[in-house]
Amino acid sequence: MADTNKKTAGAFDIRNFIGMLLGLYGIILTLMGLLGDKELDKTGGVNANLWTGLALIVVSALFIGWARARPTVVPDHVEPVIDDETRPAPRKKPKPRH
Repeated sequence: MADTNKKTAGAFDIRNFIGMLLGLYGIILTLMGLLGDKELDKTGGVNANLWTGLALIVVSALFIGWARARPTVVPDHVEPVIDDETRPAPRKKPKPRH
């Protein structure tokens, strides 16, 4: 039985971003394959945009399905970052003393 209290990455899972991006490119290529100039003489008689677009849509569905089937669990507690003097990033503001 799965623990329903665990938090998951949800929409911020990288697999969702990759899946959506590949799906968008797949839709664009599929539409170009169906509606655009096929240029079959350049590809040896194969509608490359159509078939590549369909393949990208399938891969996109696999990525999104993978993210839904095995979500990334976010830990409940994460150790705070220690302010490192050698780190070239902004320093933490000191806590005011009351």
